[in-house]
Amino acid sequence: MKKTAFLVPVLCAVLIGVAGPFMGNYVSDFVVKIMILSIFALSLELLVGMTGLVSLGHAAFYGIGAYVTVLASGSEGGNFALLLPLAMAAAALYALFVGALSLRTRGVYFIMVTLAFAQMAFFVFHDTKVGGGSDGIYMYVRPALGALDLENRTVLFYVVLGSLVFTYGLLALIRRSRFGAALAGIRVNEQRMRAAGFSVYAYKLAAFVLAGALAGLAGFLLASRDGVVNPELMAWHNSGEVLLMVILGGLGHLRGAVIGAIAFTLLKEIFSTHAVMGPMADHWQLTLGLTIIVFVALLPKGLIGLVKRLSPKEAA
Repeated sequence: MKKTAFLVPVLCAVLIGVAGPFMGNYVSDFVVKIMILSIFALSLELLVGMTGLVSLGHAAFYGIGAYVTVLASGSEGGNFALLLPLAMAAAALYALFVGALSLRTRGVYFIMVTLAFAQMAFFVFHDTKVGGGSDGIYMYVRPALGALDLENRTVLFYVVLGSLVFTYGLLALIRRSRFGAALAGIRVNEQRMRAAGFSVYAYKLAAFVLAGALAGLAGFLLASRDGVVNPELMAWHNSGEVLLMVILGGLGHLRGAVIGAIAFTLLKEIFSTHAVMGPMADHWQLTLGLTIIVFVALLPKGLIGLVKRLSPKEAA
C-alpha cells in the first residue's frame, strides 16, 4: 500500500476527531450520519468492488442489525459490549443463510435472489408484530458500558468514528492478505481460480458473511443514533442507494466508498433543503437522479477517478 493511501485516511480521521468537540449539534449529527453510511458503503464495497458480487439486498443486514439492537435493549437499555456483537452476529447469520443459497446463482439471477431475500426480511418486520409492524419500534435507553454511554452525543460521535476507522482498517488489511488476493482473482476470472484449486464458493460465502456483519455494525450504530427503527431500513431503495454510493465514489477503492457516501448524503441534503433549492426541493429525487447520471456519465471511474486526475503522483 502506498504511503499516501495510508496517510490520507489517517489524517482525515484525526482531523474529524479533533474537530468533533467544536461542531454544533446539527453538524455533529450530520457527520455521524455520513460516517455510519460510510461503514454501510464499505461493507458493500467488500462484495461489489473486491469480490465482484452485485447485491440488491444488502439493506436487509443493515436493518437486522438495527432491529436486534433495539429488541435486545428492552425497556431498560442494554450493555454495549453485548448488543454490538449480537447485532453483528444476527446480521452475519442471516447473511450466511442468504449467501449459502444465493451464491449458487450468478449474474442477474444472483441480484434478483438477494433482492428477494431482502424483501422477505422487510415483510417479516412490516407485516408482523415482531418489530412493531410498519410503525417500527423505539429504543428507550441507548446502549452503555460504564462511561461509554451512547446517550452522550460526544461519546456516540467517537464510537462511530472509531467504528469507521476499524472497518476501513480491516478491509485495507483484507485487501493485502491472501484472502483479499483470492477475492480479487475471483472478481477477475472465477473459472481460473477454480481451476487453480481455490474453493471459490467458500471464499465468496466468507466475504458475503463478513459484509453482512459489517452492515450489522452500521445498523447498530444507526439504531443507537436515532433511537428508532422501522422496516423502511430494509426496503429495496436503501440497497439501491448504498450501491449508488459505491458506484459514485468508484468501484474497487475503499476511499471511493467513503467519498461516495459523503457525496451522496451531501447531494441528498442539499437538494431536499428548501432554503437552497426552493420549490425544487419537493422534487429532490428527480434532481438527485439527474445529477448522479451526469456524474456517472462524465466520471466512469467515479469520484475517486477525478481525485486521481487532479493528483499526478496518484495517477502515476
